[in-house]
Amino acid sequence: MKRKYLYPAALVLFITAVAFIFLRFNTIAKEASNYQIKERSSVLADAAEYQRTKASASRLKMKLEDKPEDDKSALALTSIFIQEARITGDYIYYDQAAMHYVNQVLQRDPENFLALTYKALIYLSQHHFADGRDVAEKAKAINPYNAFIYGLLVDANVEMGNYKQAISYSDSMVSMRPDLSSYSRISYLREIHGDYPGAISAMNMAVDAGMPGDEGTEWARIQLAHLYENTGDLKNAEFSYRIALDERKNYPFAMAGLGRIYAAQKNYNEALKYYIAADSIITDYGIKEEMVDVYKLAGQPNKSEELANTIIEEMNKDAEAGNEDENIGHYADRELAYAYLKINDKEKALNHALAEYNRRPKNNDANETVAWVYYSRGQAEKSVPFIEEALKTNSRNPVLLGRAGLIYMATGNTIKAKDLLQASIKSSPLLNPELHFDIKKALQKL
Repeated sequence: MKRKYLYPAALVLFITAVAFIFLRFNTIAKEASNYQIKERSSVLADAAEYQRTKASASRLKMKLEDKPEDDKSALALTSIFIQEARITGDYIYYDQAAMHYVNQVLQRDPENFLALTYKALIYLSQHHFADGRDVAEKAKAINPYNAFIYGLLVDANVEMGNYKQAISYSDSMVSMRPDLSSYSRISYLREIHGDYPGAISAMNMAVDAGMPGDEGTEWARIQLAHLYENTGDLKNAEFSYRIALDERKNYPFAMAGLGRIYAAQKNYNEALKYYIAADSIITDYGIKEEMVDVYKLAGQPNKSEELANTIIEEMNKDAEAGNEDENIGHYADRELAYAYLKINDKEKALNHALAEYNRRPKNNDANETVAWVYYSRGQAEKSVPFIEEALKTNSRNPVLLGRAGLIYMATGNTIKAKDLLQASIKSSPLLNPELHFDIKKALQKL
């Protein structure tokens, strides 16, 4: 909001302006000094890099207290905050902290390439995909020879459903820098287009390109395990999760992966042990939503419903925070749509599914979500154009194929339904248990 100062004397105006600048500068410096590395949970605090991270952050804070306009230190601290958000799952706090420093740098230097890169990265982590794409494009115009910015443009265009553009940026990225980041993006694009052997090959290259134990390397190993899951290779999936857990002690995504393996084996008590351990380490709604299903399968419906409601409450709080401060809020409408389906609130599920779709109408996941919500509401005919859009890249994701098969069966297209349902159940035994049951039941009727 613009302010107007209507003092009659020029001298008074000058003094007031100087005073305002001085007070504003001190307020900014005070706010900046409040952003610290938060203490991790006892388990995460054991990670070898944590003490180095805290020491680096402390040194950078001291530099900024002495010289608040030190852009290099501000951006180095931003990088630490972004990494801490990824490791701890505390995105609300660290996104706000990171965006604070980024915006301060951009106020002084609107074309600072690294600041724009970090801003695009933060937007993408918040699921503000269009904003992230726009900022990344601005950064690319400043430096068109940086591989990392092409990676962000791959991510943004995938999420917006611009898959051809994403492939083009991926080609540019890998030609500049063939490494873990570029190989993992190639893998994801191959997966989207139904090439699981190619996706597995590229993700193996990503893992091999990284340093064992680094968060990025073990994240890539978790993605590799997911690919094995989706092709029904549970042996290699479990092997990958266990390696990740050996290389990075208490890695929560590896724990959750092993939870999925045990759930597939119907060992729900052991599955819950891993899920609960993972949930105690990191805030991740995907892990929590999987726990909802496992509690239900384990014969604990009250805990399942309680956790589902907690997820909804927390995600809505996050969204409300974003309405008040664009620097901290995450869009989570797709996740909320599925969460509301778990408690049978299909009206709110549809509202959130459509909100997600309206932001990115060409994205496969957004279309799949709308299609599945309509199907769950008994409106399969409305699902068809959305599921067809979701299938346009020839994705062979078993959950997508299963949902598509059920939708086509409900609309009378039994030939297409049978092909999709058989492909789904053959690909992976790790389907959502309820979906797995519905697919088997449908195939018996065909």
